[in-house]
Amino acid sequence: MPLKICQLSTVDFTLYHFLRPLMHAQIAEGHEVVGVCADGDLVGAVREEGIRVETAPLVRSLNPIRNLRAGNALQKLFAREEFDLVHVHTPAAAFVGRLAAARAGIPRIVYTAHGFYFHENMPAPKRQAHVMAEWLAGRATHTLFTQSEEDAETARRLHLCKTGDISAIGNGSDPDVFKPAGSHEPRARLRADIGTPEDRIVILMTGRLVAEKGYGELLEAMRHVDAELWAVGTRLSSDHASGISDMIEAVAHEPDLAGRIRFLGYRQDMPDLMRAADIFTLPSHREGMPRSIIEAMLTGLPVVATNIRGSREEVVDGKTGLLVPLYDPVSLAGALQSLVSDKGLRTRLGQAGLDRARALYDEDMVIARQLDHLGLRAP
Repeated sequence: MPLKICQLSTVDFTLYHFLRPLMHAQIAEGHEVVGVCADGDLVGAVREEGIRVETAPLVRSLNPIRNLRAGNALQKLFAREEFDLVHVHTPAAAFVGRLAAARAGIPRIVYTAHGFYFHENMPAPKRQAHVMAEWLAGRATHTLFTQSEEDAETARRLHLCKTGDISAIGNGSDPDVFKPAGSHEPRARLRADIGTPEDRIVILMTGRLVAEKGYGELLEAMRHVDAELWAVGTRLSSDHASGISDMIEAVAHEPDLAGRIRFLGYRQDMPDLMRAADIFTLPSHREGMPRSIIEAMLTGLPVVATNIRGSREEVVDGKTGLLVPLYDPVSLAGALQSLVSDKGLRTRLGQAGLDRARALYDEDMVIARQLDHLGLRAP
């Protein structure tokens, strides 16, 4: 029987970049799907694809008054719409959304944890507070999906779902979009547009311009790496993590770094950028199960990442890429330079990563797992 489903995220960025394929798949199965998020520039782009979107006063903030306002608005929306299933994503929306859905009497509440906000490197008191918040919201959760198996194990151990219905669904991307270069010409043309010589080794990093993505360690490492860095990303208006404006300014005042580090901002041509690069890196401090690594692997790039949850599930150290310790620019520089200096190693790791990503991280498989688990397939 067709259901009325709400897909809820805090900001439009998540709805547009990560949830559209899932919503389209549910619509294709005959269900009515409504996206809900804070208002933003990308809401219109989702609506243009035929998906209804409602906005709510959601915030990426711990401010109790603003979250109470958001929760009350969501409760009224859920009661008015009479959803059969509310599926929540991202920490802020997931917390207030689950409690609001429970108060509105929604029959089934599903939560996808795209990486728990708490992690092993967080100070104990702060970590415990976030665990308690997840446990509390878990009393209003019928199904809990995680992307990484490590997070699923953590959720089971901490009893973060009242029913115990916890599954790791993985993460994925589209292998028809992210794929190895088919010819030399597009790569050369894009490099020329950016101003990068054809024979220069390019390291690609993509992530919001916040310190927790590891930009500090990466920029320090680049002092000792004979390559060019393309940093792709922007800082969201809702970001509360420390920005890197001071780091960007410092790079601009060092001629050697300024000539080799390019901040490219927000781009919509990531597949082409990956095909024009030689190495991908993500030295992040915390992740769920990063899609950017999957996309790099599908493109055939070797990956250098920090040894953190999610990333270490995707990258097989020494086989599809290299893992380095957290907060360690020296090890990061060594790993990057080893790939810069050895084309054969880049090729071997890149091919192994491509094979692994095609086998495990096809977006269609991830969506199918969710549809099957939730019983959303049409008969």
